Order: sequence, then structure tokens, then C-alpha cells
Amino acid sequence: MATTLTNTDFRFPDQKGEVYHGKVRDVYNIADKYLVMVATDRISAFDVVLPKGIPFKGQVLNQIAAQFLDATSDIVPNWKVAVPDPMVTIGLRCEPFRIEMIVRGYLAGSAWREYAAGAREICGVKLPEGLRENEKLPHPIITPTTKADAGHDENISREEIIRRGIVSQEDYEQVERYALALFERGTEMAASRGLILVDTKYEFGKHDGKVILIDEIHTPDSSRYFYADGYAERLAAGEPQKQLSKEFVRKWLMDHGFMGKAGQQVPEMTDEYCREVSERYIELYEHITGEKFLRGDEKDLAARIDSNVKDCLKVI
Repeated sequence: MATTLTNTDFRFPDQKGEVYHGKVRDVYNIADKYLVMVATDRISAFDVVLPKGIPFKGQVLNQIAAQFLDATSDIVPNWKVAVPDPMVTIGLRCEPFRIEMIVRGYLAGSAWREYAAGAREICGVKLPEGLRENEKLPHPIITPTTKADAGHDENISREEIIRRGIVSQEDYEQVERYALALFERGTEMAASRGLILVDTKYEFGKHDGKVILIDEIHTPDSSRYFYADGYAERLAAGEPQKQLSKEFVRKWLMDHGFMGKAGQQVPEMTDEYCREVSERYIELYEHITGEKFLRGDEKDLAARIDSNVKDCLKVI
């Protein structure tokens, strides 16, 4: 199987503080000015990092995010400064808001599971009766979550965010406008490729007093896509949608009795299964970008990244 990068321990010039190891990304602070964000090949589901990496997953995520950051920079300023390596973005260090903005255009995934269990209000947003799984909502809705350093993110309402001072009302209203505008742009771009952007998440922060877009956007880790072709027919027949997202990994885990709960065991991830997941990620890359995926040199991923990042830091 192809090489994967699941752990990093770089020492870059002017590096400060502890390395932040997220579920998928490792983040290095450079002189309190820049962040070096390495998209590893780790994969998570139900807020649990799974035991095996997925070949080329980090490259797919990083390159899709970079393209969408460039394609939406007219809507909202973003943190991206350079992409020195297929798996790395260097960007501005900012103060992140401790929330994730989940925008949903369709009733799917966890929102559908809550709705099917009887909920008619999610994160303070009321939903009408009679909706079906994967049905388009009357209009896109925002269902925020708290941003947890570890463990599970939690649903939270707009009102609770403002009441608790997690984000000021002025900043939150700005973030809402940005999130909906980004979702509209992402929807248009997906439609041009025969896809439906079902739901996604955005993260924001502040730099020099301005709200900016941070982290990844519109990747298969942060978004759910359906194929537009056959969507209506599958919905009418009550059949599952053909989709490009990480939901197929969640479904595989659920089918094997794992939902991230205490006492549950992650099922065995064979090399064959990891290759299958890798191909699904590459498939989404090619669909959403309209470009052939070019596999990066994988002989020594860590050495390649180390060299490319150090060269970039000399000139930015």
C-alpha cells in the first residue's frame, strides 16, 4: 500500500510553543506570525481518529481547500499565504473563534438522525414536519457547534453563542453572512461539476481586528456532496443518495457496530479498505476540481515536507 503520513514532529525555523495535533491536521506556530498546517493522512469519524492512515488523503484535502480558498477570496479574506507542499498550507496566525459554522442545504447525516428521532429544532433552528432523508431544505440553515480541542463538538444555538460571549453579536452576524455566501458559492461550483453541496462547515477567526476565514473549506472531510444525476429519482424512491463525502466511512463504521461510544471497538481497517477510501477521496478531488489528481512523491513524505516548508519560510 502507498505510504501514509500519520504523525509529524518537525522543527522549523522560528518555531514557537507546542505543536497542535488535531484530529487530522498538525499545526506549527512560526514566530507568532504564521501557521504551518500539515494535512496528514489521518482519518477521523465520530470525533475518533481511526488507527490507519489513508494514502493521499492529506494531499487531497490540502489541495481542494487551497483551490476553494482562492475561489472565495472575493467573498471573505482568508488565512492562506502559500502552499509549499501538496500536504501543507502556510497561513496567517489569528485568534480563532471557538465555534464551527455548519451550513446545511439538505436534511442529511447527523441532522437527519436527530430529525428521525423526533427533533424538530436543531441548534435553535425550527424544521417543518414531513421532511424526508436527503430532502432539500426550504433554505440553507446554520447549525453551529462548539469547537472542542478534544472529544466531541457540541451543538449550540446562535443565541447561546452570543449570550455566553463565545463570539460577539457583531462578529457572529458577520460570520453568518460570510458562511451563507460561501455556501452559495460552493453550491454553484459543485453544480458546475454535476454535484450537490449538501452541507459543510466553516471556521473563522480574527487577524488585525478583521474576521477572516481559516482552516479547510469544501473538502470531503468538511463537506458532504451528492451526485446531481439521479438525485430526484433516488429521493422519490426512498433510496440512499450516491455521495462523495466521509459519510460512507461513518456508515461502514456504524454497520460494524462503532459510533465512537465508550466500549466500542474500531473495526479492522484492511489495506484493501484503506485503498478503497483513498480512491473515493481522489474521486471527489477530480469531480470537484475538474482536474486529474497528480499523486505527490511519496518516497519520504516527512523529508519532502520539511524541505519544502523551510524553503518557503525563507521567502515569505
